[in-house]
Amino acid sequence: MPRNRYIAFAEDAMKLATILLNHKEEACIQTRPGVLPISVVNSVFKKKWSTDILELLVSGQFYTLKAWYDKGGRTQIESLAEHSLPIEDVRFGPLYRHPRKIWGIGLNYIKHASDLSEKSPTSAPASFSKFDTTVIGPGDTIVIPIQSNKTTGEAELAVIFGKECKNVPEKDWLSVVAGFTCVLDMTAEDILRENPRYLTRSKNFDTFFSFGPFLATPDEIDDICSLKVATVLNSEIQADNIVSNMTFPPDYLVSFHTHVATMLPGDIISTGTPRAVPLKQGDLLECRIDNFEPLINPVVDLKVKK
Repeated sequence: MPRNRYIAFAEDAMKLATILLNHKEEACIQTRPGVLPISVVNSVFKKKWSTDILELLVSGQFYTLKAWYDKGGRTQIESLAEHSLPIEDVRFGPLYRHPRKIWGIGLNYIKHASDLSEKSPTSAPASFSKFDTTVIGPGDTIVIPIQSNKTTGEAELAVIFGKECKNVPEKDWLSVVAGFTCVLDMTAEDILRENPRYLTRSKNFDTFFSFGPFLATPDEIDDICSLKVATVLNSEIQADNIVSNMTFPPDYLVSFHTHVATMLPGDIISTGTPRAVPLKQGDLLECRIDNFEPLINPVVDLKVKK
C-alpha cells in the first residue's frame, strides 16, 4: 500500500517483531537493513532483556528497552548492520502466543454493518472475546473447520496494552498502550447466523486470529485516526476504511474496556474491520494498514479432499 501523504511516521521509532531463529521464536528490533535479534543486542551491549515480547511487556522491560532505544540505543543498534537479518529472509511468528485477553469489536464501521444488513451498535461497542488457542502468525495457515461452510476473514488494526490498568480516561489512553499491529480475525459466519448466542464458538476455532508482524509504538504514528485499514483477498482490495470512520475509535475502546476489566500487559483490542470476506481453499488473506508490513496468511479448507 503506498504511503499516505497525510500521515507522518517517525522513521526512528522502535518497532518489534518475533521471528523463527534456530528453531525458536525470538523477539527482534527493526533496523534499516532488516531485523536484529534481541539476543544479539544483549550479547553485544551486555543487556539482559527478555527475548520474548510478551515477557518484555509483562515484566516492564518493554519500557526500559524503549527508553534505551530512544536515548541512543537506536544508533548503537544501527552500528550492528552486519548482524541484521533481511526481512525477506526471515520467518515471522505472531508477536506472542499467549495474551491473557483478546477483545474483538464487531460492526465498528457503519459501512461494514450495512454490508451485513445489520445495525451498527451506537450505545456501546459490540465486544466479544477470543482465546489464545486461535493465535497464529504471518504465513501460518488459516484453517476453515469441518463444521463451517462459510468462514470469513477480516483485516483490523489492533491495540496492544503495555501496562496493567483500570478505569483509564479517554484522554490518557496512550499512556497504557505499548503499540499497534495488524490483525486477521476469522469467523465461522454460518454458525453465528444460526444463532447469535453462538458468537463465542464461531470466533474461536483454532487459527482464527493472526497478528503481526510488527508492533509499532505510538510515537511511530502521528495520527492513529488517519490510518487506512484494508481487507485484501488474493491481492485485491475488497474494502478499506479510515480509523476515524469507526463508531467507537481506539481511545474510546481502550477507556471503555478498562472500565469493564483490568487490562494487563499484552492484552489486545482488535478494533473492527472495514469488511469480512468469505474464504475458500487456496486463498491468500491479507491485512494492509498504512506503513505497516502487511500481514498475509494462506487458507486451507479441511473439507476439501486432496
